[in-house]
Amino acid sequence: MENNYHLETLAVQAGWNPKNGESRVQPIVQSTTYKYATAQELADLFDLKSAGHFYTRLTHPTAEVLENKMASLCGGVGAIATASGQAATSLVTFNLCNAGDHIISASTIYGGTANLLGHSLAKLGIETTFVDQDAPESEIASAIRPNTKYIFAETLSNPSVRVLDFEKFSRIAKMAGVPLVIDNTFPTPVLCRPFDFGANIVVHSTSKFADGHASALGGIVVDKGDFDYEASDKYLGLTTPDPTYHGLVYTKTFGNMAFIAKGRTHVMRDFGMMMSPMNAWITNMNLETLHLRMERHSSNAQKVAEFLESHPNVEWVNYPGLKSSPEYERAKKYLKGCSGVMTFGPKGGRKGAEKVMDALKLAAIVCHVADARTGVLHPASTTHRQLSDEEQKATGILPELIRLSVGIEHVDDIIADLDQALKNI
Repeated sequence: MENNYHLETLAVQAGWNPKNGESRVQPIVQSTTYKYATAQELADLFDLKSAGHFYTRLTHPTAEVLENKMASLCGGVGAIATASGQAATSLVTFNLCNAGDHIISASTIYGGTANLLGHSLAKLGIETTFVDQDAPESEIASAIRPNTKYIFAETLSNPSVRVLDFEKFSRIAKMAGVPLVIDNTFPTPVLCRPFDFGANIVVHSTSKFADGHASALGGIVVDKGDFDYEASDKYLGLTTPDPTYHGLVYTKTFGNMAFIAKGRTHVMRDFGMMMSPMNAWITNMNLETLHLRMERHSSNAQKVAEFLESHPNVEWVNYPGLKSSPEYERAKKYLKGCSGVMTFGPKGGRKGAEKVMDALKLAAIVCHVADARTGVLHPASTTHRQLSDEEQKATGILPELIRLSVGIEHVDDIIADLDQALKNI
């Protein structure tokens, strides 16, 4: 499908172009295996001389449709669907980094990603320096090392919903000569396209708003295809012969698809992070309503945030759509809407937060975020509990903080539920 269509049209129709007599709706190809007529045809696939599917651990037709759709929505040259959002970040890392390499990351990121970067990858010899994303440009740039391989941040941080200063981070990445990798899970490409603001690679946890129904685990990596890996000697895995493919050089063979080609045929091959056909089919189907859902999530959340800000039993509210928010001007610059996630602190500290959560009736306490149903979570005791108190504070997690994911129910019902719960303090 032509990429000059509006995003709404791409969400509905991109990725699957049936021929005469084929299914109008993308089918699920529930198979691990694909048949070929000759030994040479299959050999050519293994040598990367031709394109096609031969084993679902690397690629399969159902994921291919999702990958093509997300690449179109994001404005990238290609994409790789993965089993989870964590797998997407891991794939980027293993595609760009070796033991002894270094990453710079904003500190205000999802706790699971902070643990992946700060602890698990450190055990493999890949070190991460966490920086305050609102620190002066020179201070963040001072973290650059000769072995820095990429800079990572979230468009809207989870759960503190801080808005990234894209221009600043893009300048720092260019100064370092490394890709800027952005997690765009909360805005989705409907509300923000990071490639328009200097990002080179985007990851999503598709389990969140992309699927939008809490029904399919998954992640995706999308590459803009504009980073020059041959401009430095940092990325030898992409620019020098790969002995596992008879000396093939990815940048020479695949051009601006080099990152995607290596990520799929090398990292995916060896680590097996592929999204299942069923989850790929569900996610692709639900993407057809993404633009409608993100509009409702954002409008509902705006009204809920304004209600909470005026409530006598609420100490503070953090939502970038509020005019009182320090993120407000930056949100207007980079976002078409502020999505459905916010945080707030009820009176009474941690005990007050527990009372509010226990009293909710419509909103559910769930270890999930960003789907059609309104939900709440206490990050300090759940998603971020693996972090120390100091690490929690560095990511913006306070003891009383409640993460509220506003769904697409009628906003008056959501507000009424919060109001009756807050009266329990």
